[in-house]
Amino acid sequence: MPSKKVLITRLIPNIAKTMLTNAGLEVMEWQGDGPMTQPELIERAKQVNALLSLGADKLDKHFFNQCSHLDIIGQFAVGYDNIDVEAATSAGIPVSNTPDVLSEATADVAFGLMIAVSRKMFFNHKTIIRGEWKQFEPLKNLGFQLSGKTLGIFGMGRIGMMLAKRCQGAFDMKVIYHNRSHNTEAERLYGATYVSFDELIRESDVLSIHCFLSDETRGLFNREVFSKMKPSSIFINTSRGGVHNETDLIEALNQGLIWGAGLDVTNPEPMKPYNPLLEMPNVAVLPHIGSATVEARNGMARIAARNIISFYQHGEVPNCINRQVLKGRKS
Repeated sequence: MPSKKVLITRLIPNIAKTMLTNAGLEVMEWQGDGPMTQPELIERAKQVNALLSLGADKLDKHFFNQCSHLDIIGQFAVGYDNIDVEAATSAGIPVSNTPDVLSEATADVAFGLMIAVSRKMFFNHKTIIRGEWKQFEPLKNLGFQLSGKTLGIFGMGRIGMMLAKRCQGAFDMKVIYHNRSHNTEAERLYGATYVSFDELIRESDVLSIHCFLSDETRGLFNREVFSKMKPSSIFINTSRGGVHNETDLIEALNQGLIWGAGLDVTNPEPMKPYNPLLEMPNVAVLPHIGSATVEARNGMARIAARNIISFYQHGEVPNCINRQVLKGRKS
């Protein structure tokens, strides 16, 4: 039987290609500058058996209608909002992701953004570049301390737990959270308290978002929500930009409904360089670098490749999102 072919849709750490090749799979890599257009992706996907995809790849119903022959999708990410999982399931194609491996890295970014916003670090750095740092000014560009404040977490998964650990250890912050269900481990380890959504947004001094983007969460953090938050609060989003309404966020900051914001994800993404958020003193924006450590990216590559290899070798996918398609299927 000829070897199976895998298309890697962007340049990622070489460990993935090495693992796939050592497992007897033939690897094709897209080496263009940026993601393929969907027609380009479909054209190349038709030549392979499996796809190792990234979040910028649009794998919608049209894609799966054209590429229903694929054996498996290995997503190089935790999130998979770029994939129509229902369409993949209908086509009998298992979809996998790379959970847990980037939890530490993303929690670090959320923690860093929280500190940067509370002390207006990005804005104050720009004053040096603009030549505006002339002298000590006791009442200018003041931030506030985080010690003893209340951290609210929306989506208490692994990343949320890692952030709770950091905030409690460094600043002795009280931790509250809202989830679909209680996270007893977070409650036991970090003294986290489960609260209603309304109480979460009302009581948080720092509100950090760690949920998946779904129909339920898309645009959830809008003007109505921001208006219920403390005027002294900070909004942090390191999940997906679509979770917040960026126009409403800008308005909330301009009107003083909330104090500041730290974003590693934007809506839309990438953010335009003239976005007013970039000039606000109490805002810090990063270009979606939550998983941007050597350790996390290597781990993501390793897990994405392992998911594909395991499918071909054992008919099992360790991190399968739509596991029902594996039942009775032969690789």
